[in-house]
Amino acid sequence: MKKYEIAPNSYWVGYVDDRKVPFHRLILEKGTTYNSYFLDTEKPTLIDTVDIEFGRIFVENLDRIMDLSQLAYVVINHVEPDHAGGLPALMNKAKNAKIVTTALGAEELKNMFKLHHREYIIVHDGMKLDIGGKTLQFFETPYLHTEETMVTYCIEDKILYPCDQFSTHIANYDLFNDLAKEDIMEDFNVYYQLIMHPHRPYVQDMIQKMRQLEIQMIAPSHGYILRENVENYIDAYDEMSQEKGNKKAAILFSTMTGNTTKVAKVIAETLEEKSIEVRIVNVDKCDMESILEVVMESDMIFFGSSTRYGDLVGHLENVLKELKNVDLSSKIGVAFGSYGWSGEAIEVIHDYLKELNIKAVDSSYIIKATGMNHIQVPIRIKFKPSEAEEIILNKVVQTLGDLLVG
Repeated sequence: MKKYEIAPNSYWVGYVDDRKVPFHRLILEKGTTYNSYFLDTEKPTLIDTVDIEFGRIFVENLDRIMDLSQLAYVVINHVEPDHAGGLPALMNKAKNAKIVTTALGAEELKNMFKLHHREYIIVHDGMKLDIGGKTLQFFETPYLHTEETMVTYCIEDKILYPCDQFSTHIANYDLFNDLAKEDIMEDFNVYYQLIMHPHRPYVQDMIQKMRQLEIQMIAPSHGYILRENVENYIDAYDEMSQEKGNKKAAILFSTMTGNTTKVAKVIAETLEEKSIEVRIVNVDKCDMESILEVVMESDMIFFGSSTRYGDLVGHLENVLKELKNVDLSSKIGVAFGSYGWSGEAIEVIHDYLKELNIKAVDSSYIIKATGMNHIQVPIRIKFKPSEAEEIILNKVVQTLGDLLVG
C-alpha cells in the first residue's frame, strides 16, 4: 500500500478489494475499495479505516508511512466493520489518538471493539475541529445509512468525506472518477438505490446541509473519489431522493370506543403530509362492494381494530376473509389497532395479512428494507395515543409512507 495525494498533505491510504465481495446479501461482482484518508497536519488525523478483514495489513502499511504514536485523531464517520474494522488494530499502535465520532457512534464502538478505555471527542452537528493547518467540520447524517452516521468536511481543502454517501462499489486503482476507464454513473446509481434510497428523506436532509458548503471534491468510503463534475453527483442524489406523488392509501378499521379512530386519523394526517391520497373507511358503516373498490384503488392498506376479549371487533374480519381471493400482490398491508390489555386483535390482523397475497409489513420487513431497528410494526397503541405516542406513531408512519412513495 502507498499513500496517494488527493490534496496538499491529504492522502488516500485505503485498501482495494478486487475479489467478488459478499456484501449486504449481495455479491459485488466488481469488488470494492475501502477508502481511508490520512491528513498529515500538525495534529495528524485519519478519516475512517478499512474492512475488519484487512485491519492488520492496513495498520502494518500505515506504520511504514507514518509514526502511529503521533496520530492525534481518528475520525469514524460510521461504525460498520467495512469502515471501522481496522480501528482495534490501529488503536493498539496509536496509543495517543482520540476517536472522533457521534455520541451513538462512541457507544457502538465501545461495545463492538471493547474500546471503553479510549478518549472520545463527541461530535454535534456543525462542530469544528482544528487539526493544525486544516479545519474539519462535522455534520450528523442519521440513517445514511445507519443511525450513528456523520460526514466530515475539510474547510481549507473543500473536500467532503461523506462515508457511504456518493460511493460506488468498484475495485479500482485509478482513484479519481475522471481517470475511470468506464462511465461510473450506472454503478453510482445502483449503489444509491441499494443502500441510500430506503432512507431518502434523510438524503434530502443531508442535501440541504451540503448545499451550504463549497465542495470541490467528494472522497467517499467506497469506490471513486469524485473530483470532476462534483455538482452533478450531488444533483443526482437530490433528484433520486425526491418523493414521487400520485400514491394512494386506505385505512380500514373497526372500533369500539373511538380510540382506533383516533389512531386512524393520525396515520392519515401523516401520510397526507407526504402527498399520499388517503381514504379512511369504517368498515362497520360501509358495504363490502365499496370497501373492495377502495382496496383495489389503493397502493397501501392499513387494517385496524380494537380488541375485545382477545378478538377483532365489527366487520373487519369479514373484510379480511373476503380479500383471500383478491390479487393484492402489488399492494402493501399494515396492521394497527388500539387496545386496553394485551391487544390480540392486532396480531390476528397481521396473521391474516401474512396469508393474503400482499406485502405484509412488520418490524422484520422494515429492518431488512431499511436497516432501521427502532420501527415497531404492527402498530399498537394502548387506549388513545398520547402526545408522546403521536410523535412515535408519526415517525413509524413516515417510514411506511417512504416505502410507498419510493
